[in-house]
Amino acid sequence: MILPIVAYGDPILRTVAKDITPDYPNLSKLIEDMWETMYYSSGVGLAAPQINRDIRLFIVDSSQIFTNQDEEDKGKYPDDPGTKQVFINAHVIKLNGEEWAYNEGCLSIPKIREDVYRHSEVTLEYVDELFEPHTATFNGITARIILHEYDHIEGKLFIDYLKPLKRKLLKGKLDDISRGKIKVDYKMSFPK
Repeated sequence: MILPIVAYGDPILRTVAKDITPDYPNLSKLIEDMWETMYYSSGVGLAAPQINRDIRLFIVDSSQIFTNQDEEDKGKYPDDPGTKQVFINAHVIKLNGEEWAYNEGCLSIPKIREDVYRHSEVTLEYVDELFEPHTATFNGITARIILHEYDHIEGKLFIDYLKPLKRKLLKGKLDDISRGKIKVDYKMSFPK
């Protein structure tokens, strides 16, 4: 089932999400719905707060970036061919590598893209959809998507990394998004 994406301005996007246990109600159906919602919305990652759940769950499919990349971008990122994964109860252990800029967007903040600097490598502890524990290190574009989605479960948004003047310049667009004055080709829910 395709779920509505929560728009900028909703308090859930500023909530630090909670760890869950294997008995979380209908978890496999929720994960299935998240994949369907993410692909329908043309996303490469989706976090539970974006579908109005305050739990530490996000999904990532960076392989789409490699499948759809331009010829001049081939070989640019070390994590080719990407990964498709579920992350539950994720906690960052370590950030490594140089910070690098990439033009990020977010399904909850449509039609706004800005350069954001993030570390090139992240090590996480998490459990998968079967609640098997993992500690793993990711780099390249996969690390970036993970860090973007991880921010969602920490109550942060990519616009938080922008300089104050840039945020001020975007205020009108952000206000329009929170009021529902935006047209997108996927389902959204707006703050009441």
